[in-house]
Amino acid sequence: MIEARNIVKRYGTLEVLRGVDVSIGEGEVVAIVGPSGAGKTTLLQIIGTLDRPDSGVVSYDGTDVLALKDREMARFRNRNIGFVFQFHQLLPEFTMVENVAIPALIGGANSRDAYARATELLTLLGLADRLAHKPAQLSGGERQRVAVARALVNKPKVVLADEPSGSLDTVNKQELHRLFFDLRDRLGQTFVIVTHDEGLAAMCDRVLHMRDGMIQTD
Repeated sequence: MIEARNIVKRYGTLEVLRGVDVSIGEGEVVAIVGPSGAGKTTLLQIIGTLDRPDSGVVSYDGTDVLALKDREMARFRNRNIGFVFQFHQLLPEFTMVENVAIPALIGGANSRDAYARATELLTLLGLADRLAHKPAQLSGGERQRVAVARALVNKPKVVLADEPSGSLDTVNKQELHRLFFDLRDRLGQTFVIVTHDEGLAAMCDRVLHMRDGMIQTD
């Protein structure tokens, strides 16, 4: 499904990624692990089309996404990729259902359909009684589930998560980890997860170990 070949990324004289090759199959849950500074987040951002490499190819089902112009790439990203970050990145002035609906509205869905999909996902994730709440009124675990719902609202092929449980306590962390696999089984999404959490990595179908800007083992 996702093929990244010979990905090189430099910031000035610092070579962050040094010819990385990654292949992710449809429906896989793949963890990317390694020490800080290994290049994990940079690789995830390039796979997610949030950044461009200095050289290399990233393709989704045979589509070379790096060949797209910026506006085409943004449209592709909105329709095909969902993101979950360590800190939920919810907009504090909006309700939960509004936060989840925003990517659908940006993608051109009408308001009725966007809010119906947002409500459906929040209900699926056990937050039916939180639709009108704002982020400050929710627990950390609830906010992160809202962030997962937002990532899923456009029915993306892949969800990319960067330390998604890093800010959660043990109970909420375990709940979020189980949720990823439940969603894969229910909805069929592919998950690529950057994590330092050994427990989460051990649950994944495959683990990619990074060090010094390269994949060491798969």
